[in-house]
Amino acid sequence: MVVTTIYVTRHAFRVSYTLNTATGEYYTNSPSPTNIPSDPPLAAYGVQQSHELAAALAKLEPPIEYIYSSPFYRCLQTVEPAFRNLGPGIKVRAENGIGEWYGVANFNHPSPAPPAFLKSLFPSTFDDAYQASIIPPQSGETIAQLHDRVAVALTHIIASVNAECGIKDTSVLICTHAATLIAVGRTLTGDMPDDPNEDDFKAPTAGITKFVRRQDQEIDVSIRSGHNTAKSIGSVDWKDGKGVSGGWTCVLNGSCDHLAGGAERSWHFSGEEKFGTVETAQKILTASAEKPLSLSGQDYRKARESKI
Repeated sequence: MVVTTIYVTRHAFRVSYTLNTATGEYYTNSPSPTNIPSDPPLAAYGVQQSHELAAALAKLEPPIEYIYSSPFYRCLQTVEPAFRNLGPGIKVRAENGIGEWYGVANFNHPSPAPPAFLKSLFPSTFDDAYQASIIPPQSGETIAQLHDRVAVALTHIIASVNAECGIKDTSVLICTHAATLIAVGRTLTGDMPDDPNEDDFKAPTAGITKFVRRQDQEIDVSIRSGHNTAKSIGSVDWKDGKGVSGGWTCVLNGSCDHLAGGAERSWHFSGEEKFGTVETAQKILTASAEKPLSLSGQDYRKARESKI
C-alpha cells in the first residue's frame, strides 16, 4: 500500500552556539560529539524533552514504522529514545534534504558529520546503508529554494517508503529543524502563504505535527537512488494546494501536550537570511536564481538562536 500518515517533530532544546557573520566562523562553549561547533547536542532540558517525546510517539496511531531525520546531531539525539520505544526493527535514516536551512552567505556553511562517523555515535539506531537523496548548497538558500528542496526530499522519502512497505499502509516520522518543519508543512499541503513570514505551521521544540494522506491522491512509487542534482531530479509541482505526492491534510499542528513545559522556542520566518555584505549576498542570490538547487557536497546550517 502506501504512506498514509506523516508525523513531524522539531529537535528538542539544544545547547547554544554563535556565528561571526563576517567570517563564517561558528563558536560554542559546549563541545559537540561531532567536533563541529555548529552541531551542538541537546541541553539537559532537551534530553528530558526527548524522553517525553518518545513516550508520546510510542502511543501514536497509526504507529510509526519509518524514521527520517536531519543528519545534524541534535535531531538524531532527539529521536534516539523513540527508537528504543518503537522497537529494534526501525532504523533512523539521515536525509540531508530535510536538514537545516542556512541563509545565503559569502562563505560556506558547515556540513553535518559524515554517515560513517554518525554510525559510530548511534550504532544501534543509525541506518548507514541509506543514502541521502539531495545535498543542499553550502552557500545557503533563499526561502523559496528551501521549500523547493524540501519538496524534492519529501517526494523521494514518500516514494521510497511506498516502494518498500508492500501490501500495508504505513507511517513515517520526520525529525528536523524549525524552518524546515514549516517548509515540510507547506509543501505537503501545497499551502504556501503570500507572505512566507506567516506563522502557519508551528515549530516548538519536540512538538508533534501530523499529516494524513488525501484519499484521492495518486500514488508514486518511482524513486531515484543516490545523491541527486536539480537537473536529475527535476522540479516538484506542489503549490496552489497540490502538495507533494498528491497532497496531505494537517490534522495536528505543533502539539506539545506531552511536554511538561508545554510549547517552547517556537519560530517563524522573518524575511531572508543573508550573511556578509549586501553586495555579496545579492550576487549569491542572483547566482542562486539561475541555479535553484546546486546539490553536491554536504549540508549547511544557520545561527539564529531559536531557529535551530
